Amino acid sequence: MQCLVYIDLNMVRAGVVKHPAEWPYSGYNEIQEPKRKNVLINYERLREFLGFDAYDKVKIAHRKWVESCLENGNNIREDKWTASIAVGSEHFIGNIKALMGGMALGRKRIESEESFQLRETQSSYIALLGAKKSDIAPVNTYVWD
Repeated sequence: MQCLVYIDLNMVRAGVVKHPAEWPYSGYNEIQEPKRKNVLINYERLREFLGFDAYDKVKIAHRKWVESCLENGNNIREDKWTASIAVGSEHFIGNIKALMGGMALGRKRIESEESFQLRETQSSYIALLGAKKSDIAPVNTYVWD
């Protein structure tokens, strides 16, 4: 649920829209108004996963979760979601690492208050690209007329 709402609010955080319903490509709109064609979300599976007995209850709860984040100003960027490969229970993170096989090498499991995260080690662009810091000088500037 937290991940779902966090993704729905991406364009709000970016300052593109004030509400996720204004972004035509958002999952928010598809959850609130299920499509009949070109469906991206398995509505029945989402309902089961969130523990509701009817899809109308999913829509109501989802709308309330989003509105609550918008009203409380609780719409800030969180590293937990943006810097992680996966977020969930310890068991879930273990399963993801197993499914990744050799690609999981070097990935760290981090424990936070209520969940676990699977992250890549961070390295600077300078280390990867061999860039050197230098001041802007007349040699590497272009003056526009």
